[in-house]
Amino acid sequence: MVRSTPKHASRTFIFVISCFGLLAAGLVADLLWASSKSSSGYHSIASNWAFDDSRSTVIVPHQQPQKAKEGSAVKDKKKADVPERVLSATFADLPAPELEWEKMAPAPVPRLDGAAIQIKNLLYVFAGYGTIDFVHSHVDVYNFTDNTWGGRFDMPKEMAHSHLGMVTDRRYIYVVTGQYGPQCRGPTARTFVLDTKTKQWSDMPPLPVPRYAPATQLWRGRLHVMGGSGENRHTPALEHWSLAVKNGKALEKEWRSEIPIPRGGPHRACIVVDDRLLVIGGQEGDFMAKPGSPIFKCSRRNEVVFSDVYMLDNEMKWKNLPPMPKPDSHIEFAWVMVNHSIIIVGGTTEKHPITKKMVLVGEVFQFNLDSLKWSVIGKLPYRVKTTLAGFWNGWLYFTSGQRDKGPDDPAPRKVLGEMWRTKLSL
Repeated sequence: MVRSTPKHASRTFIFVISCFGLLAAGLVADLLWASSKSSSGYHSIASNWAFDDSRSTVIVPHQQPQKAKEGSAVKDKKKADVPERVLSATFADLPAPELEWEKMAPAPVPRLDGAAIQIKNLLYVFAGYGTIDFVHSHVDVYNFTDNTWGGRFDMPKEMAHSHLGMVTDRRYIYVVTGQYGPQCRGPTARTFVLDTKTKQWSDMPPLPVPRYAPATQLWRGRLHVMGGSGENRHTPALEHWSLAVKNGKALEKEWRSEIPIPRGGPHRACIVVDDRLLVIGGQEGDFMAKPGSPIFKCSRRNEVVFSDVYMLDNEMKWKNLPPMPKPDSHIEFAWVMVNHSIIIVGGTTEKHPITKKMVLVGEVFQFNLDSLKWSVIGKLPYRVKTTLAGFWNGWLYFTSGQRDKGPDDPAPRKVLGEMWRTKLSL
């Protein structure tokens, strides 16, 4: 048998070691190159995302899809290597100019889902929730001339406390249907009229069936009541009734059926201008009483907020006008007329797509009736729903409602009685 000499074995050993060394060096270089590419890719993605300390919603930045040949373990590792980012919940806010707001004397009580009617320099503020378990049953009056509250008086005991339909002919205030009591109690069909000069209340024929927050207006000598929520508080209603009225009295004993509204639901602005009746915004669905609850405890259901604008004119057919800049609800008393424009203050929009929480509105909208164009003309001091608005001597006022949790959280928090104003020039 032939054996290898020691010298030959040594050369073979050196050759093998060299091969291993070259292979190891190649692997290290390859790993360093891959690490460099991964790091570079992360920084490229991260540069497109800004940090936000609001901690409202956690999201993960978009990543390029991995090739099909890479295993799921590699994909999971890649995802784990990308840190989470925070997206501010103010995603729904629209760009708007700043307005200079001045805080005025607060209302005597905080109100949510109350109602308000302006007659000349007086703003009559009705009813509303004080808390979810307590409702108001009186009227407070704000005088725009001297910027003071006063002249409180009671409502009829049978009158609804929230979700009211309400309109005025500049002396008489017509009050239609609404929710009677706190939490999510049932509606009443009772209808009343207030003589603001004598502070006397009178009965009117009840609505054919009760409704929550129907769109309500006076048009062509008739009191029109449209939509709202049905008797379960959630189902959108399409019915439209009218009643002939004059000087605070009903001229008919029964309500007349009119053309149904194209889309039902509560919490809409309803305005008559240039002999046209407009219905703006609103929602489908609302909180309902929890089944079997002895106090009719409110339980949330799905709601759809919309930006639709409908109009009735001489043809007595509903027509679509340009929609609002974004969906908006809880605005039935949050509007004023200024120089042939409709101004709408605050409200609620579609819920947050991730947290599913209610999102309040912090913008002031203008609908120019000459151009039929919408614009965002300013920001409120905070986002707020069910505001009660007025306009006097160049000043836009709003009071009451429920505000947001803060600049980075548009969900509802505290019920307020604050009064604010800003100079408005259009």
